[in-house]
Amino acid sequence: MVLRQLWHDANELAQAAYGGKDAKRLMRAILATDSYQITALQRIRMSAIRWGIPGANHFLRMVQTTVHGIEIGKDVILGDGVYFNHPLGIVIGGNSRIGDRVRFFGNNTVGTAREDGYPTIEDDVWVGAGARILGPVRVGARSTVGANAVVITDVPPDCIAVGIPAKVKRKPPPRYGCIRRS
Repeated sequence: MVLRQLWHDANELAQAAYGGKDAKRLMRAILATDSYQITALQRIRMSAIRWGIPGANHFLRMVQTTVHGIEIGKDVILGDGVYFNHPLGIVIGGNSRIGDRVRFFGNNTVGTAREDGYPTIEDDVWVGAGARILGPVRVGARSTVGANAVVITDVPPDCIAVGIPAKVKRKPPPRYGCIRRS
């Protein structure tokens, strides 16, 4: 099961980072990206907890933190294809839930130091550099959390959260069609 999950993560990352899933891009994603190494370590940590291997989770967490500068709690659930664009300074704590294909752009905090609840980030969310998502909030699917935003209330799907504290705005519909020339 872990190997299948790691293979799926590699495919998702190759698509997100390099625009395709061919062998060259897949190997580049596996061998040359911090994001894949972080995700693989997290998957192995979760397996070590399930299998009851003493000390493995703590050791791998130290490796994750020391080598990549990212701290992910032992109860965090990562979805498939989570992409850490710039992992340095990212902290994901408690029992936060991270959906599929979520992108983190660096120096993010997800969770709080208190035990009042942890965030749920749904699928296909982009979390901008320096953003904070605090408390028992839900960030809806396909939303964007702007750089340095501080999210302390729920963000509906297909929205943008910007500011301190974050204000929610609807994403404009995608533009399709031709530009008219006169």
